[in-house]
Amino acid sequence: MIKELLLPDYIFESSWEVCNKVGGIYTVLSTRANTLQAHFHDKLIFVGPDVWQGKENPLFLESKTLFSDWREKALKEGLSIRIGRWNIPGKPIVMLVDFQPFFSHKNEIYTEMWNAFQVDSLHAYGDYDEASMFSYAAGRLVESFYRYYLSDNDQVVYQAHEWMTALGALYIQQAVPEIATIFTTHATSIGRSIAGNEKPLYDYLFAYNGDQMAQELNMESKHSIEKQAAHHVDCFTTVSEITNRECKQLLEKEADVVLMNGFEDDFVPKGAAFTGKRKRARTAMLRVANCLLGTNLTDDTLIIGTSGRYEFKNKGIDVFIESLYQLNKDEKLNKTVLAFINVPAWAGEAREDLVERLQSRKKYNTPLPNSFISHLLFEPEFDKITHAFKRLGMTNNPDDKVKVIFVPCYLNGKDGVFNKEYYDLLLGQDLSVYPSYYEPWGYTPLESIAFGVPTITTDLAGFGLWVNGLDTCNCINDGVEVLHRTDSNYMEVADSIKNTITVFASKTAEETAEISGKATAIAEKALWKHFITYYYEAYHIALCNAAKRK
Repeated sequence: MIKELLLPDYIFESSWEVCNKVGGIYTVLSTRANTLQAHFHDKLIFVGPDVWQGKENPLFLESKTLFSDWREKALKEGLSIRIGRWNIPGKPIVMLVDFQPFFSHKNEIYTEMWNAFQVDSLHAYGDYDEASMFSYAAGRLVESFYRYYLSDNDQVVYQAHEWMTALGALYIQQAVPEIATIFTTHATSIGRSIAGNEKPLYDYLFAYNGDQMAQELNMESKHSIEKQAAHHVDCFTTVSEITNRECKQLLEKEADVVLMNGFEDDFVPKGAAFTGKRKRARTAMLRVANCLLGTNLTDDTLIIGTSGRYEFKNKGIDVFIESLYQLNKDEKLNKTVLAFINVPAWAGEAREDLVERLQSRKKYNTPLPNSFISHLLFEPEFDKITHAFKRLGMTNNPDDKVKVIFVPCYLNGKDGVFNKEYYDLLLGQDLSVYPSYYEPWGYTPLESIAFGVPTITTDLAGFGLWVNGLDTCNCINDGVEVLHRTDSNYMEVADSIKNTITVFASKTAEETAEISGKATAIAEKALWKHFITYYYEAYHIALCNAAKRK
């Protein structure tokens, strides 16, 4: 199959998240890099923003010798670039560009984009300018590199991720038409905005006009650059069929290829290492719970959890809390359930009273005040998660069968309570729940099953939709339960989550071990070695269209 496709000699990939761990795209790029590096070697080059100037970045290993001759020439062209390697498996080459100097030319750049592609930057605000100046700088960088080292005999692809890098793709298409361009939208800016503004996205998707909604929601500039890139690049892609529906309606352009998000399982411990880590994770979670709640929860407690960005509705945090409330009243539940909501919020230090208890060897039989939270919030009066607890009357009473703990910090090993990284706690769970309302792909449930933790998700997540296409029954007995979710079946979803947890709690150790194995088997189907072929197809389409343009 690969031999029949036209593949590039050089690949440039541009993203705000290159060496900059701020969201899900980082996972896409960093886990895929090793697979591409093995095939293209050092002709795979990532381009990112130099936002770590003056600070140590453990993800970036700088080199003074890589392309040193060209770097001096680029500096004379107004390009300040640091070159090195990304400290991830495969260690691909990375170029970080300083985009600050281009702010003084912002108006001229926007005028050029309007004249060439009708990109509307008049209504820009917030992060639009910063992203656009980086994107333009990245385009200039690739142009300079091409002029110095390459020629039209070289097959070159430039892939831009999200609206933040779309302007650079359009610049390259105009300035270096020999380079094939790919634009990947991971979530349409207007679709995310519709969902985030409490408007029904799915029932009325057929009736929405993207341009009209962008004007109504003050998203005109972001929507414009995204839409124009989708229509003008050599190959337009997205990450799931569910997002492709948005693209078709809101951007008026269907993706040429759907690039589903794979991952690598090289970070998942095996054998005795896994068993040991799981035991330590459960010990840590139960210890924190017992110190907070004044309980004596033991290892037969069913530990469940959710995690991700703090998008209360889009990530389904609201419906997860509702399901826990209903679960606590379910007479069929035959186990104590300990639920964690690991969602970073505007939080400060770990609670002193909790840390004091954790450092003691004592056992406690009285709960701490506000026993549902591990760290102090800066503005608790505005927090949606704790408000939901209060609204539903969830207090972690001693006789409650369901206990819930909100962990509002990044689990980076230095949080002051668990002092473990996210993955080192995830594998201690028995079950995870990600009932997303808006989720272009959904790495969190995929990561969960990679660690053998069965998961509940929805068919409004790209991952859930993909699982629906597999030859399984899509229920928890297969390792992944995919719930049908719409704009209006909130309570039905909450009830389904409650019922699934109740059923899962009644499973024997042998049954849960079998389910865990099935979950891992589904995760294996999503490895990059299976999904990378979609990228090869996108390269082929882009190169063929660029050849026509030349």
